[in-house]
Amino acid sequence: MIYVKVQPNETIDQALKRFNLKLQQSGLLRELKEHSHYEKPSEKRRRKARRRPGRN
Repeated sequence: MIYVKVQPNETIDQALKRFNLKLQQSGLLRELKEHSHYEKPSEKRRRKARRRPGRN
């Protein structure tokens, strides 16, 4: 679980920015998107192949 304590003299906007940064770094949001629907194994392989650099 990701949490951010609001420091004294820190605005909510600054704390929210830190939270979003931690969320991106953890990869949690990406993982949730990947598990939001079923993906066939062949589709997974195809998607990973497209991500690989150096393959045309």
